Amino acid sequence: MNLATNLVTSVLGVIAALPRWQKRAVVFVIDLILLMFSIWIAYSLRMNTWTFWNEPIRRISLGAILLMIPSFGLSGVYKSIFRYAGSGMMAILLRAFLLYTSCMVFVFMIISFTGVPRTLGLLQPLVYFVLIAGSRVTFRFLIMDVLMRGKFGGTVRRVLVYGAGSGGQQLVSSMNSDPSLKVIGYVDDDSRLKGQKLDGNQVYFSADLPQIVERHQVTDILLALPNASRQRRREIVKTLSPLRINVKTLPQMKDIVGGKVSLTDLRPLEIEDLLGREQIAPNDVASGRTVVGKTVLVTGAGGSIGSELCRQIARIGAQKLVLFDVSEYSLYAIELELRSSRSETEIVAILGSVTDRIRLEEVFTAHKPDTVYHAAAYKHVPLVEQNPVEGIRNNVLGTFETVYAAHVGEVADFILVSTDKAVRPTNIMGASKRAAEQVVQSFAERNHGTRYSMVRFGNVLGSSGSVVPLFRRQIEAGGPITLTDSRVMRYFMTIPEAAGLVIQAGDMACGGEVFVLDMGRPIKILDLARTMVQLSGLSLRDDKNPDGDIAIVEIGLRPGEKLFEELLIGENPQKTRHARIMMAREDFMPWPDLAALLQQLKGCRDPVRATALLGNLVPEFAHRRDNGPRRIAS
Repeated sequence: MNLATNLVTSVLGVIAALPRWQKRAVVFVIDLILLMFSIWIAYSLRMNTWTFWNEPIRRISLGAILLMIPSFGLSGVYKSIFRYAGSGMMAILLRAFLLYTSCMVFVFMIISFTGVPRTLGLLQPLVYFVLIAGSRVTFRFLIMDVLMRGKFGGTVRRVLVYGAGSGGQQLVSSMNSDPSLKVIGYVDDDSRLKGQKLDGNQVYFSADLPQIVERHQVTDILLALPNASRQRRREIVKTLSPLRINVKTLPQMKDIVGGKVSLTDLRPLEIEDLLGREQIAPNDVASGRTVVGKTVLVTGAGGSIGSELCRQIARIGAQKLVLFDVSEYSLYAIELELRSSRSETEIVAILGSVTDRIRLEEVFTAHKPDTVYHAAAYKHVPLVEQNPVEGIRNNVLGTFETVYAAHVGEVADFILVSTDKAVRPTNIMGASKRAAEQVVQSFAERNHGTRYSMVRFGNVLGSSGSVVPLFRRQIEAGGPITLTDSRVMRYFMTIPEAAGLVIQAGDMACGGEVFVLDMGRPIKILDLARTMVQLSGLSLRDDKNPDGDIAIVEIGLRPGEKLFEELLIGENPQKTRHARIMMAREDFMPWPDLAALLQQLKGCRDPVRATALLGNLVPEFAHRRDNGPRRIAS
């Protein structure tokens, strides 16, 4: 058996290696042989006796050959790639046979030849079509399933596609050419489709999924639900997580260009799919007052939030967009992207630090911005803890210098991008952002003609240092997943949501407000880690399952890290014109006291004294330096 298989594989390998024109010649010769077989079979069936050769067969053979060659040539039969025979190939064959059959009917039924039964003009094309279609399917099987899968030699992934709609069908069509994948069938929520078949693939009911996975030894499930809501995706993920199979998903249909679906569109499940809420859409009340037709300056333009702010500002329609950043590469990357987008907004890229007053004055004098979005900040908690002086200088004094430049430059609107870590801070980064907020609040109170406002939000998905890509890298490396504390819970939002909130808040600002986003329910990071392991087709390794794949190790809260974050210092936030944006006015230090402390910070290079001064700026700052490790209970 192995000898025969090896012989067939060798022959197929020789054929597959032939130049394209030689492959077409081989297929053409096979088609001619099948043509002769079809004539012999059709004639014998019509005459009710086996006749291999006679004058009528000779006449119909000559006519069939002369009609087949132009019919197949004009229809593009030999331009197809035969190994990918499918519905497209069948459509081409049908078109060719309609032309060929019409000619045969006209020649042998209407005109007719002596000794040739008229019915052969219709019977022979029918027999020939069956033989040709069968040859194409057989050829595809031999090339794809015997030759290519034999050469592949690896583990074949057994795949179920969740979703029997057009997205799922296009995905299965794309998989048919991959020898490493075997399609088991479709899964759908519609019970009426249970037991049906799509292109020969079985459709199963989603309620039977655990039994189907076990029976067919499924290794992967692909979610082909581009129109499904996030809530529905979250429900499906909850069902799939105990099954220990790898799960990937298509993005939403609006993100699939042209509605075409292929394997390249698949991506691992992101936390956006696990949030259980829809992305917050822009509100019509956001008229773009601070952006449309204006000169807009964004500090920290190359950062996660800053770069998305720039994209949305250019899209909304700013007249000029000034990109300001201290990082050369980050500035280069966002400038190149914006220029490639063909936006009509004028793009200006400027290198500089927000702590450099002279540089800021030069920029504000040269470009006269109407609106400033201040996103420049050091935000990584552990790094700022290790470098407190630089963190405080950049986040506090950098904000003061930028606010002062906006005041001198008579900017109309100034919006500070802040963080939930500024609320009752336990780390230097959070305290520095709260101090920055107070700088903005102080300028807002004195009302120099500029509308100053602040926007706070929680963890931003996809930003540098985000937990999801960290967990994914750790899973790919075989673990362990490092978790600071099993009790940690966080609010999450996407980068576009965060940037959109900043712009909309700026539009609604009158001066001095703190805007926060209603982000739904917080997510427990331990549950997120467990779900990511399970949806990677792996198992957790713990006391109950010592032979599992991935362990979760608790390393203790980082210095200054909280178990839970808050968004408001006070109580009773006010509603705004946007249903998901809240507004508050919070107490702050009087300007004379604040100015005196800022002056002391300017000349301070000692980490201990700088931290103490920060504590004077932010009285609620309770510095938590070390929380120690804990073990996760099994």
